[in-house]
Amino acid sequence: MRTAPVDRKRPGRRSGQSGRSGRWIDDWHPEDPVFWERTGRRIARRNLVLSVLAEHFGFSVWVMWSILVIKMGADADGGPGPAGFALTIDQQLWLVAVPSGVGAFLRLPYTFAVPVFGGRNWTVFSALLLVVPCVLMMWAVRHPELSFGALLAVAAVAGVGGGNFASSMTNISFFYPEKEKGWALGLNAAGGNLGVAVIQKLGAVVIAAGTGTALARIGLIYIPLAVVAAVGALLFMDNLSEAKADFGSTASAARRGQTWIMSFLYIGTFGSFIGYSSAFPALLKNPALFDRPDVALSYGFLGALVGSVARPLGGKLGDRIGGAKVTVAAFGVMTLGGLGAVASIGPRGGILDRPSFGLFFASFMLLFLASGIGNGSTYRMIPAIFAARGARNGGTPDAMLRARREAAGAIGICSAVGAFGGFLVPIVYAESNRAYGTIAPALWVYVGLFVVMAGVTWLCYLRRGAAGSQPALPAQPASAPAPAPAPASTSASAQTLATTTN
Repeated sequence: MRTAPVDRKRPGRRSGQSGRSGRWIDDWHPEDPVFWERTGRRIARRNLVLSVLAEHFGFSVWVMWSILVIKMGADADGGPGPAGFALTIDQQLWLVAVPSGVGAFLRLPYTFAVPVFGGRNWTVFSALLLVVPCVLMMWAVRHPELSFGALLAVAAVAGVGGGNFASSMTNISFFYPEKEKGWALGLNAAGGNLGVAVIQKLGAVVIAAGTGTALARIGLIYIPLAVVAAVGALLFMDNLSEAKADFGSTASAARRGQTWIMSFLYIGTFGSFIGYSSAFPALLKNPALFDRPDVALSYGFLGALVGSVARPLGGKLGDRIGGAKVTVAAFGVMTLGGLGAVASIGPRGGILDRPSFGLFFASFMLLFLASGIGNGSTYRMIPAIFAARGARNGGTPDAMLRARREAAGAIGICSAVGAFGGFLVPIVYAESNRAYGTIAPALWVYVGLFVVMAGVTWLCYLRRGAAGSQPALPAQPASAPAPAPAPASTSASAQTLATTTN
């Protein structure tokens, strides 16, 4: 059994090629147990730690406007508040929605950036890029006279932080062997998701003074943190030569109906998580609801925290009892949470006679919990669906390899489409509040969508004969030779997009 010749004295030095700059590793064989134990694990762990750091800061910058807008609203008379702004609740929701939409759009190009530029090189660049939205934000919050359109343009730049997730997950997928990939990527994803909760809690503490100068302090914190992440990546991360972009897999997956069904479901899980996380503090402060800015600043982060922690649980449950079953259950619980939220707002919701803040808060915590679990379980479904397709096509090594590669492409597409839920959720709230003076219609829309999504999941993946009910692999005759493993380069190529889901 061979071990790959990694130069320990000059780690990552690219031998015999001068066309690329940076720390490059030519030979990387994580599936080789000897190589992995002697050299690979240490290098992979180092890259994972620094990747989590950069991705975490990216998520925080992505959603920083969700906490900034709490102090940018109008006062009780509709005039400028303490920070000098007079934004309506609808405008606040638009400011948190636009960065989510931009981040979703950037996920696919960020996915392919790692194979094109190198994981270490792109991490350095993308971490430094976080400085730009922070600087623009620091300027904008000091100028209350800015038009709402100008504020939207500044907030949109924060979307670059949302793209960091895709490139980070793609990069780490190349470093780890299959048997440890789930753990590594789960840790990477959790570290990123927690950035939402951290910015909402840290930002609340930082901007407690309530002036434009206080709002700008968030940038003063995250600019040096972004530089630290970039310098760490520059000094200690590595590029892998074997990382190859597989554009054909994405094109092939885009022709499969299952890809778009799962994209729809992923809007309901991850889209709900990031959308609710962005909108929740603004909803808590909404004068038409409970007008609790104190709770928005002190406890608004709890939703994102609950959803982040619940995500790995959804994956584990999916492994144990099936991703489709867990997803249906998650949508069922989200339906209950939505109904509880409708009831909590009193007569405008049409269920209870009086509003109940406790029920409102608890209902949203239930929504966050279920969306986090559903996020993990839908992620688990996609490879199984395409494996079943490979089995129906004969189950040969070539058929299964094609299925794995299509699954990789499908996950990349689902990741990008699903993230647009982070844009849609606040916008629906904003338009509902503008047209009807209440978010009750928006909540009813979400309840209806959750019911539809649960039905689609059952119809497509749980009923007898559905795609998800097929065995992942056909039974092998006793005399049949075991399928030959795919070459390392092919495996890496298949994994390029396989983990760009949050």
